[in-house]
Amino acid sequence: MLINTIARDTFLKLIDDNVAGCRMRFLVEGREYLAGTGPSLSAVTVNVQNPVFFSRVLAFGNLGMGEAFIDRDFEIAGGSLPDFLTVLLRNRLDQKLGYSPRLLGTVLMNRAYSTLRGKGHRVCSYHDAGNDLFQAFLDSTLTFSSGYAFREDEDLEALQQNKLDRICRKLQLHPGDQLLDIGCGCGSLLIFAAQNYGASGVGITLSDEQRERAQRLVSERGLGDRISILCRDYRDFEGSYSKVSAIGMMAHLRRSDYNGFFRTIARVMKPGAHGIIHSYGCNSARNQHDAFLQRYIFPGSTQPTLSEITGKLGENDLLVLDVENNVRHCKYTFLQWLNNFRKNSPGLVVKYGEKYLRAWEYYLSCGVAAAAASDSALYQVLFTNDRAAEIPLHRV
Repeated sequence: MLINTIARDTFLKLIDDNVAGCRMRFLVEGREYLAGTGPSLSAVTVNVQNPVFFSRVLAFGNLGMGEAFIDRDFEIAGGSLPDFLTVLLRNRLDQKLGYSPRLLGTVLMNRAYSTLRGKGHRVCSYHDAGNDLFQAFLDSTLTFSSGYAFREDEDLEALQQNKLDRICRKLQLHPGDQLLDIGCGCGSLLIFAAQNYGASGVGITLSDEQRERAQRLVSERGLGDRISILCRDYRDFEGSYSKVSAIGMMAHLRRSDYNGFFRTIARVMKPGAHGIIHSYGCNSARNQHDAFLQRYIFPGSTQPTLSEITGKLGENDLLVLDVENNVRHCKYTFLQWLNNFRKNSPGLVVKYGEKYLRAWEYYLSCGVAAAAASDSALYQVLFTNDRAAEIPLHRV
């Protein structure tokens, strides 16, 4: 079909004009095409099994790429999917689609074509997943937030333990401290803080499944007298705590929720308390939500800018003590999640279906690439309500 030929040529020219430092190999209907500039041939080989791949990508960017992967319009025959996505991100291909009038016309034509033929269907979201899916790729604590790497070869359990320990040290946790963990998941931070720092505390979640698992883990470790897990909305929560944490919580909030969320944090902090926000974020002037992520994995999720976090803290008389962007550590976490998922997901095909699982595989691959070559961020913001708080001379 002529539209596929035009889309193919346009896509390959886009690669030629904008990918520097390496060339990639594309296999299309028995022919080989090399695209990109540079002296070296990349390890990436893309086997295009359905030429509509080019139209979908030109029309809808990462959403089109993800849907093409779900539908097996292409496979990676050499290198890896994260390698391919990293090259595209590093060279800002998604931002260059509409730069020339000629290219813009081709993009609009392909968008119309893809819309008419149907650009895909929603196959899954985070809210459809059970614990069995998360057990297929997370560590034993089911911690679904990025870890911290001291070495590139550390395993997933170590990455998560490193992250939890650094959070506890940043909060200056001590025996006798009461920690409130908002959006506690399966209780990994509370359990770690109790076992290693002598703290006690409360975790709140909206998931009955997470609450039951967290309570079971707390009981198995003999910590039932020190840790409580409640199924509670943060807006209705009362209490008084010396430490407050929210790990990965902000991604699940609408921007209209931010005022109430930070007011709750300020309300429950004792005088002289410390708190920490750990959140994926946006490290650019404009927060452009990824269409694939919104459609298939986390509908309605947000990525706050750093100014949004610090601004809301300031509005509630909470003082920033330290800010750290740990996004490069996400690469090692997502790589291990992806490897675990590829190994364990075949056992979930009967329950979830192949398309569902391929959507998650694509999401995890995007996570690897985004950590290496995008404007994504992973902010850790430490704060206090004590204007005279002693600030350590060195960061943890």
